[in-house]
Amino acid sequence: MIKKLYKSIFLLSVIAMFCSCGKAFLDTKPQGALSEAQLMNTEGVEAALIGAYGIMNGNISGTWGNYSSGPSQWLFGEVAADNAHKGSNSSDQSPMSDIELHNVNPSNDNLPVMWRVYYEGVTRCNTTLRLLAAVQSGGSDKFSDERATEIAAEAKMLRGHYYFFLARLFKNIPYIDENMTTQEATQVPNDKDVYPMIEADFKAAIAGLPADYSKPLGEVGRVDKYAAEAYLGKLYLYQKKYTDALPLFEDVITKKAALTSLDFNANFNIKGKNGPEGIFVSQSKINADGSGDNANVGDMLAGLYGNSPGGCCGFFQPSIDLVNAFKVNASGLPFLDGTYRNNPYKSDQGLSGAAADNYQLDVTLVFDPRLDYTVGRRQVRYRDWGVLVPGWIRDQAFAGPFVAVKQSINQADFSGNVANGANYLNAQNINIIRLSDVYLMAAECAVETNDLDAARTWVNLVRTRAKALPPVLTGSGQPAAVYKIGTYPPFASQDYARKAVRFERRLELALEGHRYYDLARWGVVEDVLKSYMTFEKQYVASSEPSAFSYPDWEKGMRIPQEQIDRGQGILKQNQ
Repeated sequence: MIKKLYKSIFLLSVIAMFCSCGKAFLDTKPQGALSEAQLMNTEGVEAALIGAYGIMNGNISGTWGNYSSGPSQWLFGEVAADNAHKGSNSSDQSPMSDIELHNVNPSNDNLPVMWRVYYEGVTRCNTTLRLLAAVQSGGSDKFSDERATEIAAEAKMLRGHYYFFLARLFKNIPYIDENMTTQEATQVPNDKDVYPMIEADFKAAIAGLPADYSKPLGEVGRVDKYAAEAYLGKLYLYQKKYTDALPLFEDVITKKAALTSLDFNANFNIKGKNGPEGIFVSQSKINADGSGDNANVGDMLAGLYGNSPGGCCGFFQPSIDLVNAFKVNASGLPFLDGTYRNNPYKSDQGLSGAAADNYQLDVTLVFDPRLDYTVGRRQVRYRDWGVLVPGWIRDQAFAGPFVAVKQSINQADFSGNVANGANYLNAQNINIIRLSDVYLMAAECAVETNDLDAARTWVNLVRTRAKALPPVLTGSGQPAAVYKIGTYPPFASQDYARKAVRFERRLELALEGHRYYDLARWGVVEDVLKSYMTFEKQYVASSEPSAFSYPDWEKGMRIPQEQIDRGQGILKQNQ
């Protein structure tokens, strides 16, 4: 499927926007587009479906500029939380700093990118469904009933995903389906709860998708039944419907390989693409001509700066707070009470002159082993690139001494996976939902239904898997820390169990786009971020506390002003 997907990418521009969302969403009509009649055949429907998949990488045009819509959600999901800084320097992409500090106005240029991209995805799904219905009611060129059911289920699964990404950020959004005319679509207000429609799409996907597409079609990359189950469970989790969500997560866990048999680091190694832990995965590929529109373009700014092998932009830098969160006590357990900030590790931040030159890494510090598979630290080997040096960071005083690891690829894998002359473009897939995430969502449901033993079991399986990680080394070949990870004894209370599960999500899924959305659904964003910024501002210039003038975690991120203007009163601004 992946080969077919990118082989057919040229069709995307001609199949998009047949069910245009009108002025309120995308007011530029495609030029030279094929008519629906020309696509009203089985080949056209399959091409339309591939076009719907094509939006999963968050890109609709060109290579640059699609950062906020990347499937990793590094900007809204991590920089807007306590895990990362925008990075780079103060002047480059300054509207991203407003996202970090939660001083976001409706004209911030990151908002319309997110809105346009995912409504384009919705449009392509609607187009597929409408074309499918026409083909099946037409002449002799029809799909089998089985394939027609699968196509409809795939399109609805993707549509549910695109709407979920929109709804959890903006909250109040218009819902457009395949049965609306272009004129009707322009008149839809954003005053309805869209979660029931997303739920219906995921349920249809569960009913219509096979358990494994690699068997009937020999294709990797399409959504399957278990992706739909996991995503419906996630939707229920966001609605606090724990008893509805838990059986779905349990079914996925039962049907997939045991987590402890899987390699944590394979999720972030390009040679591990489409491995058994991936549940819902955004596919990435460098084109045969070396261009990167189908690559992991959303994360391209995260490439290391200066004379590093990546040689790009220096964005997306892990916070000092996140690094300290990986500290463990004598039992190998995290400091759930926040005391991990005591005597903080901050690398060479704030040092200058001879002190910076003579800085020596303290290898006696005790950390969870996932730290150095998540964060790059000075004097520690960064993948196979060599030891991280200060020149790989653009403005350390502004955004700190750390860099992200998960979004990069090994230097040995550059050939064939990186666009010519632009090493920061790569074909790394993005796991939107992976198996350990499902374990931790199941654990969260168990906590909230007061099954503390089950919650502990799932959390401990995640932690046990991490024990197998080999030590990351310094330049001299010794372990870069004392790596230790323990498992929890029986939880003493529901409150303690809740803290343990939430903290584990931060450690296991750090820099993967979940953190802000987790804090928001837990209702703790303001408290966490005010505490975090008070700590972080002591060391990093970009973390001056925000006035929190717009509580987007309660009301939804501001609707892009361009959409309010184009809607001519149809769309209402989040206040």
